[in-house]
Amino acid sequence: MGFKEMVESANKAVFLNADKFAEIRTVRYNDETYVDIPIILAKLKENDRTVIVGQDGDQGLFRVSAVLRCAKSDLRGKEPEKGQRISINHREGGDGYFSNYTIITSVCDMGMIRLELEAIDE
Repeated sequence: MGFKEMVESANKAVFLNADKFAEIRTVRYNDETYVDIPIILAKLKENDRTVIVGQDGDQGLFRVSAVLRCAKSDLRGKEPEKGQRISINHREGGDGYFSNYTIITSVCDMGMIRLELEAIDE
């Protein structure tokens, strides 16, 4: 086993381990559904959200930022692209409410995908 394979294995055993850091969630990307894969989703605190003021002065919308980490192998080898949409549910089991995000940046390093995400929320 080479260094790259050892790092990928360690990422799955530690960071993407649902008993340690990861959560099991369903991800939808590019018309495909990846049911119950381990991810790490870090969102900014609510008080750190950027307020979006509309043309009529309403302040009811916020820009929400998050960072998603997952294994490229769990997305069947696909690497999500900047500017595309991705949806993540809020509980294990493949159903429930999905949050929709736009991918701001996409990086894959040694089998680990890191996506910076953005959404507009009320």
